[in-house]
Amino acid sequence: METQIMSPSKRKILLIINCCLLIFGNTGGPLIMRVYFIHGGKRVWLSAWLETGGWPIMFIPLIIAYFHRYKNEGSNAKPILITPRLFLAAAIIGLLTGLDDYFYAIGVAKLPVSTSALIIATQLGFTALFAFILVKQKFSPYSVNAVVLLTIGAAVLALHTSTDRPKGVSKKDYFLGFFMTLAAAALYGFVLPLVELTYKKAKQAISYTLVLEIQLVMCFFATAFCTVGMLINQDFQAIAKESRNFDLGEARYYVVLIMCAISWQCFFLGAIGVIFCGSSLLSGILIAVFLPVTEILAIIFFHENFKVEKAVSLVLSLWGFVSYFYGEFRQSKKQKMNSINQESEKGEFIAA
Repeated sequence: METQIMSPSKRKILLIINCCLLIFGNTGGPLIMRVYFIHGGKRVWLSAWLETGGWPIMFIPLIIAYFHRYKNEGSNAKPILITPRLFLAAAIIGLLTGLDDYFYAIGVAKLPVSTSALIIATQLGFTALFAFILVKQKFSPYSVNAVVLLTIGAAVLALHTSTDRPKGVSKKDYFLGFFMTLAAAALYGFVLPLVELTYKKAKQAISYTLVLEIQLVMCFFATAFCTVGMLINQDFQAIAKESRNFDLGEARYYVVLIMCAISWQCFFLGAIGVIFCGSSLLSGILIAVFLPVTEILAIIFFHENFKVEKAVSLVLSLWGFVSYFYGEFRQSKKQKMNSINQESEKGEFIAA
């Protein structure tokens, strides 16, 4: 992957910012979406649409980035960096993301947040598999340990799924939500390495501005996909009536929708930003490791049951998180030492 030259310190700062966006969206998105369903919302396609419907927000940093380029390059500054080849790739990934949004929205509508979160944790296993196939991801013992621990954590949580069916949800709907969420985990586990592969195959330098443009195109096509579903399901006509019957009031109904869209936009931007600064595997690990946080917040705000399986899963997830980053720290330290040794040997050769 040819990336625009960026100092290590700037890359680290950018990685931290994107990690924060990903964590905010990863924890806030499911909770706010669940608020919508708990208090009277019933539109699955609308919920799926909200996951990427905040894409116009991307114009703000893109416009700022353009004026920054214009200041430095003058009339030579390109208003758009994305090529037709990358545009097509982003559009295809966007349509897959739209389908994934729909699968996930069904799961959140039918399942408790804690249960949907545990199923989504299996996404890490799918991400690791597809990263190995698509981008030849190399695994250290520490990253393998992290994947195993986080996957086991999801499996432990799965032990209690049959006992937490929400009131008013039939057994059939419960299992529909379960399998749709699993499908969403598998599909997004494929999408993350596909984004990384797109970066690698791009015949141009990948800058963060280009990443933002790719994100905008992906979210636009994902939203267009869900818009078709909303039109067929007549969701647009139902919004006004649904807002009037919303338990928290009409004004708060629209606040919930707006906050849901913003949260999910932060998630998607953070996810592809982490891929740009790190890898699809790192993005998958961050998504998985903060799912127990989502579960704990769901227990606090929605009074969902906290059983021993969730405590065990939390411990395993944190262990996996520490394992991965300890491995990254050791690898970074090793590369630094090798670089110093090479410079030293080069200096000795010149002196001779």
